[in-house]
Amino acid sequence: QVQLVESGGGLVQAGGSLRLSCAASGRTSSNYAMGWFRQAPGKEREFVAGISRTGSSIYYSNSVKGRFTISRDSAKNTLALQMNSLKPEDTAAYYCAASSHYIPTGIYDYDYWGQGTQVTVSS
Repeated sequence: QVQLVESGGGLVQAGGSLRLSCAASGRTSSNYAMGWFRQAPGKEREFVAGISRTGSSIYYSNSVKGRFTISRDSAKNTLALQMNSLKPEDTAAYYCAASSHYIPTGIYDYDYWGQGTQVTVSS
């Protein structure tokens, strides 16, 4: 079992930055690939960024590539998402997730989820 708790969300103006954090407890997070997802009202949850167990492989959705950076600190059991050049369309609840799959290929490959943190970007 892995427990995930996100923090760092808030209200920011377009063009601003936020840094989300995810603290993992329970089994060592280095046993899991990790990812960030988001869900806007009335929309399906979508993939934002993912990172492998060792951090050697990183993936981004096209909508955030070049603006967001995912990172992990396995010693501290934490996951981060640095979000720069935020846009109103980035407004959503952001979720941290852990996958026992070596290379998760979709949302259903993630086994554990946090409760989410809200990000609101004003225009």
